[in-house]
Amino acid sequence: MAGGGATVTEGLDIAYGPAGCLPCPKVVKRNEADCAKGYKGLVREPYIFFLACFASVGGLLFGYDQGVISGVIVMNNFAKQFPDLVNNPNLQGWMVSVLTLGAMFGALANGPIADRLSRHWSLLLANIVFLVGSIIQAAAINVAMMFVGRFVAGLSIGMLSMVVPLYLSELAPPNIRGSLIALQQLGITVGIMVAFWLDYGTQHIGGTAAPAIPKVPSPGDCRWLCSREEEALSTLCRLRRVPTTDDRVKLELLEIKAAAIFDQETDTAGFSGTQPGFMRALHQYQELFTVRHLSRRLLIAFMLQIIQQFTGISNYAPQIFRSIGLSGNSTDLLATGVVGVINFFSTIPAIMFLDRWGRRKVLMIGAVGMGVSQLIVGTLIAVYRNSWAEHRDAGWAAAVFIWIYISNFAFSIGCVNWIMPSEMFPPGVRAKAVGLAIGSNWLTNFIVALITPRMLRSISFGTFYFFLAFCVILLVWVYFGVPETKGVRIEEMDKLFGGNQGEADMKRIAGIRERLGIVPPAPDSVSREKSRCANSKVDVVHCEYREE
Repeated sequence: MAGGGATVTEGLDIAYGPAGCLPCPKVVKRNEADCAKGYKGLVREPYIFFLACFASVGGLLFGYDQGVISGVIVMNNFAKQFPDLVNNPNLQGWMVSVLTLGAMFGALANGPIADRLSRHWSLLLANIVFLVGSIIQAAAINVAMMFVGRFVAGLSIGMLSMVVPLYLSELAPPNIRGSLIALQQLGITVGIMVAFWLDYGTQHIGGTAAPAIPKVPSPGDCRWLCSREEEALSTLCRLRRVPTTDDRVKLELLEIKAAAIFDQETDTAGFSGTQPGFMRALHQYQELFTVRHLSRRLLIAFMLQIIQQFTGISNYAPQIFRSIGLSGNSTDLLATGVVGVINFFSTIPAIMFLDRWGRRKVLMIGAVGMGVSQLIVGTLIAVYRNSWAEHRDAGWAAAVFIWIYISNFAFSIGCVNWIMPSEMFPPGVRAKAVGLAIGSNWLTNFIVALITPRMLRSISFGTFYFFLAFCVILLVWVYFGVPETKGVRIEEMDKLFGGNQGEADMKRIAGIRERLGIVPPAPDSVSREKSRCANSKVDVVHCEYREE
C-alpha cells in the first residue's frame, strides 16, 4: 500500500494523486466530535489520555521532590540529623539547588538520547536513574551523600521534564495537544501537594520516602518510527482508535512522513555518509542558533523558561509565609499545604481550556493575575514588616494573595512553558531544541533557588517587586512577540514561523511530496469545496491512494 498524501490548505486536508493525474477523490467526513477540545477531547481519546497520565509521572517526581525539600528543611528532626546544613543558609540554598543543577545536565543530555534510543526508552532510562538517586538520598548519613543523591535524582528529573512533553506532543492530535501536555504540570502539582501534606503530617516523625515509579507499556512515537512504516501506521491507529484502512490516518501518516523525509534530507545534505553522527548533531545545534526561523522559536522557548522561573516563588514557600508573620512550624507548613491544593486545582482549568482559549490569552491573563498579586504582597510586607504581631489580618491577607498568585501561575505559564517548546520545532531538531529549552529552565531554577533566600533576608518586600517586573515583561512580550500555536499541526509550524521558505527548501519539499504522490491542489478546487461545505459541520477530506 502507498498513498497520496495531504496538504493543509486554508483548513482543508486534501490529498491528490501523482503529478499530471486528475484527482479522483473519495470523500471522508470527519465529524465535529472528532476534533473536540479540552476535557471532551480527552474523554474521546482514552488510550492517549491513559498513556499521558502515566508518562506525566515524571512531573509528579519533580513536584514531589521540589515540594518535599521546601518543607523538610524547616523540620525539627531534619535539623537534628543535619544541623550544619540547616544552620548554614548557603548550604541550604545548595541543598535545593543541587537537584536543579543535575536536572539541567539531564535535560541537555536527553535530547540526543531521545533521538538515538527513542522517546520510549529514554523515559525508561530516566526512571532507573531516579531510583538510584532515591536510594542514595534514603541512605544518606551526611551532607555530601545527600547532595550526591539529589544530584543523581536531578539528572532523572531533567531527563523526564524534557522527554515527557516531547513524547506527549508527538502522540497528541492537534485539538488536544495542549491539554495532554498540561498533564505534565498537573503531575508536578500533584507531587507538590502530596509532598506538602506529607511534610505537615510527618513533621514530628521524620524520615524520608520516595514514590514508586510505575511503568506501563507505551508505544513508540510514530514520528520517530516513520522509517518503519508498518509499525508507525499501527502505532498511529492505536492512538487514534481507528483501523489501518482508515483514510484519515493514512493522510496523517503521509504528512508526518513527508516532514520527516525533508528533515532527514536537509540534515544530511552537507555531510558525507561516513561523517560521524556527533558532527551532524553539532550541526543541528548550530542551526538552532543561526537559522532565523529556528532561532526565533528557540528564543521564545528560552524566554518562557526564564520568565516562568523568575515569576515563581514556590521553592521557599514556608520561609515566605514566615516572612509575612505566619510563625510556628505547623502554621507555615499548613499555609504551604494550601499552596499545593490550590496549585493542583488551578491546573485543571488549563487542561480543560488551553486548546480553546489559546496559549497567548492564557499567558496574558496569568501575567496580570500574578503581577497584581505580587504587587499587593510586596506592598503589605513593606507596610507591616515590623509589626506583623499587631496586624495578623494583614499577614493572612498577604497569604491569600500568594495563593491567588499560585492559582494564576498554575493555569498559565506553569503549563504553557512545557507545551510551546515541545510543539514549535521541526522533527529533525525537536528533541535537541526541547533539551536546550528545558535545560535553560533548570539553569534559571538553579539561580532562583540560590538567590531567593538571600533576597528575602536582604530586601524583603523588594523580592516581590522583583518578580513583579518579570510579570510585566511576560505580558508585554507575549502580546507583541509570541504567535498563537493553538490547533496548529506540528508539521505545519514552519508556516507559522516562516521556516522552509527558501527556494531550495521549497524545491526539496515539492520533490518529496511528488515522490509521495502529493500534488498541491488547484485554488479554484479549494474554493468550490469550501463553498459547498460552508454550512456543514464536517471537514471534508479528499483522499486518493495508489496501489503498488
